[in-house]
Amino acid sequence: MSTVLVTGGAGYVGSHAVKALAAAGFDVVVYDDLSAGHAEAVGRIAAAFPARRVTLAQGDILDSAALVGVMREAGVSAVMHFAARLLVGESVTEPIGYYRTNVTGTLNLLESMATCGVSRFVFSSTAATFGEPIATPIDEAHPQRPINPYGESKLAIERALPHIERATGIRSITLRYFNAAGADPDGLVGEDHDPEEHLIPLAIAAVRGGRPLTVFGRDYDTPDGTCLRDYVHVSDLAEAHLASLRRLESQAPSASYNLGNGVGMSVLQVIETVGRMAGRTVPHTIGPRRAGDPARLVASNARARQDLGWTPRLGDLDSIVRTAWAWHEHAPRGYSD
Repeated sequence: MSTVLVTGGAGYVGSHAVKALAAAGFDVVVYDDLSAGHAEAVGRIAAAFPARRVTLAQGDILDSAALVGVMREAGVSAVMHFAARLLVGESVTEPIGYYRTNVTGTLNLLESMATCGVSRFVFSSTAATFGEPIATPIDEAHPQRPINPYGESKLAIERALPHIERATGIRSITLRYFNAAGADPDGLVGEDHDPEEHLIPLAIAAVRGGRPLTVFGRDYDTPDGTCLRDYVHVSDLAEAHLASLRRLESQAPSASYNLGNGVGMSVLQVIETVGRMAGRTVPHTIGPRRAGDPARLVASNARARQDLGWTPRLGDLDSIVRTAWAWHEHAPRGYSD
């Protein structure tokens, strides 16, 4: 079985992908600067899969020598790339940093792959490349018109990949996922951002005594007036990355896929679900709309189902919230250290 380099593998989605790879029999090298990831997550996965080699190399994707050294030493045959800056609001105030990490850093990674003869690349992209939707559900043919630097930085790489493939032979699968949510059902890894901006963990924190949640707008053209989002379980996302790697191993051509459940759930539905799990009401207030928040963001996953054989196993909101709640109730001490 081959060795996979997972950049950003100590982070939220990346660590779930590392677990999926180890469970499938792959050796894994996590490459992470730990600015947002957790070394403890990698350690827990390594301990759970002692028959596999799961190691952590701390480093920056802007460091070419370190990347080449890790790839050659470990005999890496494929790369899953999660390392990125991903806060939409922050990207507006710090666009240079976002382009440096998400564009320059990714190009540096791809150049290092070419140097080492690594030709399989699974790229973590985002629904933010689509911008304001003109139709829902959003399929792969939907126009890509980002409205923030984060989406632009990811789209820049998407547009570069075909040119890089022609020059280097690096084949890629790009995965644009919508709202990653939930946590590993086994409780091995979970979601721990600082700052936290995702709705479900914010609602869980509020109902457990944290700050009340703010709902941004209740005057949208939706059934209850709040935004609709497509929440996809993080473990299902990890399985899609694994299926993408296997597709590349089968010599399939490069492709892009949208990942979601194909169902929009409103902010108030999420709040109600968290409250029902907790047995008490989630404290929240209604605030003004946030600039750039579309009323609906829902994916069409038909192409991923057809090509990748991917079917979300934890697609209902109750399952997503239940695993997130369990993680926050029992998260290991020191995970955030």
